[in-house]
Amino acid sequence: MPYVKVGHENSGDIEVYYEDHGSGAPVVLGHGYPASGQAWEKQVKALLDAGHRVIAYDRRGWGHSSQPAVGYNYDTFAADLHALMEKLDLRDAVLVGHSMGTGDVTRYLGRYGSGRVSKAVLISPMPPYLLSADDDPEGIPASMFDGFAAAAKTDRPSWLKGFLDNYYNMDVYGGTLVTDQAFQASFNVAAAGSAIAATECIPAWETDFRADVARFDVPVLVIQGDQDRVLPIQFTGQRLTALVKDLTFVVIEGGPHAVIWTHADQVNAALADFLK
Repeated sequence: MPYVKVGHENSGDIEVYYEDHGSGAPVVLGHGYPASGQAWEKQVKALLDAGHRVIAYDRRGWGHSSQPAVGYNYDTFAADLHALMEKLDLRDAVLVGHSMGTGDVTRYLGRYGSGRVSKAVLISPMPPYLLSADDDPEGIPASMFDGFAAAAKTDRPSWLKGFLDNYYNMDVYGGTLVTDQAFQASFNVAAAGSAIAATECIPAWETDFRADVARFDVPVLVIQGDQDRVLPIQFTGQRLTALVKDLTFVVIEGGPHAVIWTHADQVNAALADFLK
């Protein structure tokens, strides 16, 4: 299996796993919490059929990547993505993130620029800034994130199950767009992830991406469900429309956070239009 080495922890290497398929213009897929690159299964085949080279990677702590005790912040996540881009020498790549993966894309562009990137796609986005602050009083109180971290630390399996309930809006789509088996598969991936990552990723949700967003100089597509309970649209996608000049905003009616699964046809159609 292919890996890129991104650091060391004591006597071991820290490695990020990736899959690299097809040929053509490269599309790099970064997944959300608490998932892995497998979350993109409904997009990978569509992108390959459209003639793209598709690279999906597992963020540190998840999937087949290393599970270190360190590095669960967006400076490190962006550095990991940079190492992958450099190793594969990608040019004119389209960076696509879902959920936490949108932070990877945003911080990468803010820190490393668009020299290797032609476009960016943010699905169920985390930027620009979630946390309530003096200059953002309408944000989410820090106490809420503290509660999330406490729940993850106290009973990680229960926390993950509850998170995935909201990830899919199971009370609405359970048994129809999300089968019991699909939910269980997601839970299995989440539970197999690093216990440290499950907790330590949560403070990263408080990251201020506004300066990174201000550096965007490539076309950006934002896709979001209007029923996103994890990253509500009024805190995220709608705010980005006022901050990014070259932005296309696709709102999926009834879409939960996990639109890449529940509304994959609409997501794939929007991606196809944007990537032409």
